[in-house]
Amino acid sequence: MGQRALPLPAPRLGRAVKTAGAQPAVSGVVLLLPDGEADSRRRPSSLSYALQLPLARTLARAGQDDGLAAHVVHYRCRGWNATDAQLAADAEWAVEEVVRRYGDIPVCLAGHGMGGRAALRAGGHAAVNSVLAMSPWLPGEASAEPEPVKHLLGRRVLLVHGTNDARSDPELSFRLAERAKKANRDTCRFEVHSDGHALRQHRSEVVALATDFVRGSLFGRAYARPVADALAAPPPLGLRMPLAAGFGRSLGS
Repeated sequence: MGQRALPLPAPRLGRAVKTAGAQPAVSGVVLLLPDGEADSRRRPSSLSYALQLPLARTLARAGQDDGLAAHVVHYRCRGWNATDAQLAADAEWAVEEVVRRYGDIPVCLAGHGMGGRAALRAGGHAAVNSVLAMSPWLPGEASAEPEPVKHLLGRRVLLVHGTNDARSDPELSFRLAERAKKANRDTCRFEVHSDGHALRQHRSEVVALATDFVRGSLFGRAYARPVADALAAPPPLGLRMPLAAGFGRSLGS
């Protein structure tokens, strides 16, 4: 006799990451979507959640004067699970929760690994104005259906991927970016040479890139020159933009 499946817990938002000092009214939200697995009904990994907290703190601190709130999303389970696309469904729930809590403000979905796929899939929600996919895990070309991209029209979309990623094929994110660019010109992609899935080797540059993109997309701040150039460049130039060593130092990031 097989084991009974335990009911999934409800998804939830982690507490808003706070910074010191008076907090202005929230005028934009970034939702961080942790990594996950292709197939799993197990409870979400607490480590994957914890790994997103440093980035959440950095973003909250950088966007404090703009009224930025950062939340890390707790999934129901750790797996995408084929056509259930549970992580994307949880991301969409999180956007709805932001609308319920904060009202009509712009949202950026920022995901890593399988969370990057969730961010891209859920990016069509009306409240989402931008998507940041870091080392996104994407299905191979043998999959029945390619990842949709037309729903990203009207959003700013940035993908960033390490060229030595052994878990999420960087060429798959390039091919998705190619298709997305045809549907939405506001799409770009950065390559982090010699870095792996966790983007640890050039962590400071990746965090600076994420910070610049989130603040520029949510609050209309000018993008750093490399980001502006990548968004404006035709493919493949704007989709294979190298993330230069030291990016962000001159920006005060």
